[in-house]
Amino acid sequence: MRIVIVGATGNAGTALLRRLRREPGLDLAGVVRRPPRQPTGPYDGVEWHAADIGAGDGALETAFAGADAVVHLGWQIQPSHDERRLHRTNVLGTRAVVDAVVRAGVPALVYASSVGTYAPGPKDEPGVGEDWPHTGVAGSLYSRHKAAVEALLDTAEAEHPRLRIVRMRPGLVFQRDAGAEIGRYFLGPFAPVRLLRFGRIPVVPDHPALRVQAVHADDLADAYARAALGDARGAFNIAAGPVLTPTLAARLFHGRTVGVPGAVLRAGAGLSWRLRLQPTDSGWVELGLRLPLMSTARAERELGWRPAVPADDALRELVAGLADRAHTGSAPLTGSATAPGRLGGVLLRGRLPGSGDPY
Repeated sequence: MRIVIVGATGNAGTALLRRLRREPGLDLAGVVRRPPRQPTGPYDGVEWHAADIGAGDGALETAFAGADAVVHLGWQIQPSHDERRLHRTNVLGTRAVVDAVVRAGVPALVYASSVGTYAPGPKDEPGVGEDWPHTGVAGSLYSRHKAAVEALLDTAEAEHPRLRIVRMRPGLVFQRDAGAEIGRYFLGPFAPVRLLRFGRIPVVPDHPALRVQAVHADDLADAYARAALGDARGAFNIAAGPVLTPTLAARLFHGRTVGVPGAVLRAGAGLSWRLRLQPTDSGWVELGLRLPLMSTARAERELGWRPAVPADDALRELVAGLADRAHTGSAPLTGSATAPGRLGGVLLRGRLPGSGDPY
């Protein structure tokens, strides 16, 4: 069985390669902008294809030839100040992936959607099902792009009913090896992440609506593998318990909570982003405050999926990875000091947070 993974060197892609290597008889291929130069670990033994999914140059159809399933994990979060570039990769690039899947005659497409595709909803458990409107949160560019792609997939399902499309909608995705990447993408070079080595976050901003879900990358990878290797169709919510709250974070990292109005959280993120002090715009705060909690009952029932790592343990692992700038040998998960979003990248290349292309 041949499985092609678009975005195979990122956070979820690296975990999926680890997971699929445990399956006998699989032929794995990866489509990325910059293939590993000397593949080791999970990247070894993979047939690598260099392609920009937004280019529309025919490279995708070549890579997808003979595939039994394509898993599309490719997504661009930075440079957050360049909306046109993000739209080119995320929306137009996904359209190119779908078109290439159809032209190559691939029977199955597994897509990395997100809780971010959902419209605002309730914050209480057990959470919403997959039938909750997937129209996004208007104040978030990330959410608008995720919703646009889901609308594109709605059209693809109607036009190509024989194509099996699966949409995974995970919460936040954590693992130690993504520490350097997540630090670059969301915190920037001026965040004192080394202080996290002491396992303490002295002050945690608190708001009653800040209730979010997360999943370990290895557990998410297991869900992707089950979808690619099985016969499931449709959307699946993927998250582990417990729900992450400021109170829980303060307890885990020996800090205290300080109540902050939502307007102040949004304004603080927005101002520091516009000043290029950090790469996370206020839309991410909007997501944290407005996205619903999800029920994972369908994934448990139809995929036989269960998370092995509780969300709070996954958060501990990520924080340790942030402190150590944990990384792998891939381009997205690099630990290079001169990568965009690292202080070396700012000093040596003049790339401010949210402006450099991490790919």
